[in-house]
Amino acid sequence: MSTQVRSEKCEVRRTFCARCGTDPAPRSRDGRDYASRLDDKSPLLQRSDEKWKGQRWPVEVDTMQTNQVQPTQEQENVTDDIDALLDALPPHIADPLKGMGNRGDLLEVVMDLGRQPEARFPGTETILSPHDVRPEDLDYVIEHIGAFGDDNRAGIERTLHRISAIRNRSGKVIGLTCRVGRAVFGTIAVIRDIVESGKSILLLGRPGVGKTTMLREVARVLADEFRKRVVIVDTSNEIAGDGDIPHPGIGRARRMQVITPAMQHAVMIEAVENHMPEVIVIDEIGTELEAAAARTIAERGVQLVGTAHGNTLDNLMMNPTLSDLIGGIQSVTLGDEEARRRGTQKSILERKAPPTFDVVVEIQDRDRVAVHANVAEVVDSILRGNPIPPEVRYKTPDGQVHIEKGRALRAVTAEHVPEPQAPAPFVAPRKTEGKVTRIYPYGINRDRLETMVRALRLPVAIAREPTSADVVLTVKNYYRRKPQALRDAEAAGVPVYVVKSNTDAQIEGALINIFELETADPTAYALHEAEDAVAQVLAGSKPVELSPQSSYIRRLQHQLAERYNLSSRSKGREPYRRVKIYKGDQQE
Repeated sequence: MSTQVRSEKCEVRRTFCARCGTDPAPRSRDGRDYASRLDDKSPLLQRSDEKWKGQRWPVEVDTMQTNQVQPTQEQENVTDDIDALLDALPPHIADPLKGMGNRGDLLEVVMDLGRQPEARFPGTETILSPHDVRPEDLDYVIEHIGAFGDDNRAGIERTLHRISAIRNRSGKVIGLTCRVGRAVFGTIAVIRDIVESGKSILLLGRPGVGKTTMLREVARVLADEFRKRVVIVDTSNEIAGDGDIPHPGIGRARRMQVITPAMQHAVMIEAVENHMPEVIVIDEIGTELEAAAARTIAERGVQLVGTAHGNTLDNLMMNPTLSDLIGGIQSVTLGDEEARRRGTQKSILERKAPPTFDVVVEIQDRDRVAVHANVAEVVDSILRGNPIPPEVRYKTPDGQVHIEKGRALRAVTAEHVPEPQAPAPFVAPRKTEGKVTRIYPYGINRDRLETMVRALRLPVAIAREPTSADVVLTVKNYYRRKPQALRDAEAAGVPVYVVKSNTDAQIEGALINIFELETADPTAYALHEAEDAVAQVLAGSKPVELSPQSSYIRRLQHQLAERYNLSSRSKGREPYRRVKIYKGDQQE
């Protein structure tokens, strides 16, 4: 097979051909002819060579067919091309590795000047040579890899291996970390339905957990199996490997390289404006400019799949630079009326804008993730103090994907009771068998407490002394001062429940916790509230405003008011739109 024929064949594909192993740009920095690597018996090339043995060249290749290295949906296959990395290491360091039976588990090779070279495996390290690393050893590696970028990272052409440099104060390389890069096909089984949905996905996780590996597989699946126009913004060449020809692990996706990490945001915008992608894949969103570029892309209707620094969604919310990816957090000051209606303090935290990413996936392990399916709803619930637990997904050894729905857990004390925008669901007390609970309110408005006790129909009596009470209820500010009454109650073993503020919502939440009340249908609560309002208006009260509800529940409340020949109207804007009930002759 002549070089001319190979070049003509692969020029059509304009990519590395996994079937014939040829390359339109055959030489690296050290002058090696990559076509000669057919003799290296790389596993990838061996499979391709056997399949096409005996064919007459040139062979017509259908570029719309699925690449041969792709497994089926259920398969999981690993391609690491570790021999290419070993060839870049000095012989006295590479030879011990070649003889190891577990080199398939190799994570990285560390070479520090004046220290023994070592290989790192999961949970263990192995010394590769009794001799210390010399400057000549470092120079040998540098000569056999690509050029270092501004981020002190380099690679080996058409592989996913990454070599990172440590420099001294004068800029000379004194250490190298040679990390093994692997293309693991079939890793997105646990989130495949989310990828297919077309939603923008943000992957989070600790370093080395497999974010980039999953990102690469998402790009391949979207490009090859769903025939979408996918563009990868590859800042450090980690996704598609070093060199001008991308690694076949990304399938038909296109790759845009970034000259310097500081220009990643500009390349992201360039990808949208110049190449008309349907999907953009980004690795390591880490600056405010990149977060702003991601928002701009999302607003143009392009699906985003990316990774960011942080282990969990909570980490991202606390990061002022990247919080914009999930909508941003701002402090809002409410008016007196709105604060009373919500039962909150006047200064609260709210989400600033719609999130850039629709779904956040926390990668806990290679085959285990936690999914936040609705980022806007999850962030809002966290800010209100009532977080929605994520959906946990994991893959069993037999390849089955299991999904565990999260269950909300109620806090032990009322200090953690949520501050809802809408009222808490109607509650029904558990059976108390006539036993009366004595509550001692310290710093709590007694009238409000008695009102909530009557509304919840609880068997409660107000105690005169803390030591004679079954429960003490107080406010956070009083509890911090530790007055004598509270100290006496704790010394007597009386449980103390703490609320944030002296509001109806907080007191109601404390009673719900004390009596372990069970929640019922929120529609029943809304209608119960409307019935109470109707009774107040009929008794001669002023107009009564109900709590904010959805349009469906508001319609039911209007119908209830009409049944009693009362007037009603909706006021306010969503999501705070609410019903006001009044007599026809009353002023609105």
